[in-house]
Amino acid sequence: MYALCLFLMFSCSEKKPTVKESEQKSVITILIQPFRDIKPEKVKTVAEGIKKIYPNSKVLEAIDFPENAYYKERNRYRADSTIKFLNNRTKEGFVTIGLTSKDISATKRKIKDFGIMGLGYRPGKACIASDFRLNKENSDEQFYKIAIHELGHTQGLPHCPEKMCFMRDAEGKNPTNEETDFCKKCKTFLISKNWKFSSI
Repeated sequence: MYALCLFLMFSCSEKKPTVKESEQKSVITILIQPFRDIKPEKVKTVAEGIKKIYPNSKVLEAIDFPENAYYKERNRYRADSTIKFLNNRTKEGFVTIGLTSKDISATKRKIKDFGIMGLGYRPGKACIASDFRLNKENSDEQFYKIAIHELGHTQGLPHCPEKMCFMRDAEGKNPTNEETDFCKKCKTFLISKNWKFSSI
């Protein structure tokens, strides 16, 4: 009888996950998805920057824009349609960022077609960044900042009131030259999502 009780006690007990197992479940993979229009060297630069703070990243083969994203009246591509397309291609446990040099846009308040640098679901599995509106002299640095800003949204971060933070609201302008890093609050949040930073 005693042996039977022991057997029942151990057979009904659930295995508690270790810290490492629970961490592994929450780790996502960032998929860097270039569109065919963007130069490979641009993709390489942004991908290297992303991998420094989120090593679990992978660059995919370039693809075409979805046909329904093209907005003929303004010769632009709709960012909202594009990230819906990317979202449908992205499995659980992954986040996809589309990279392009095309002009992209979205509806903003009463403006039906507002030109933007990037857009991302918050939280979500997809976002997009464009270098079309960036300054030519330091577009690589600015493009990286736009990319990690949109990735920050996918992780759940809102816009940040800190003017030096990568998560600040562009407010229809290009403030990337003023941005120096994620602020401490945003960085702490991203660390909880397995992002890596050398200092905080």
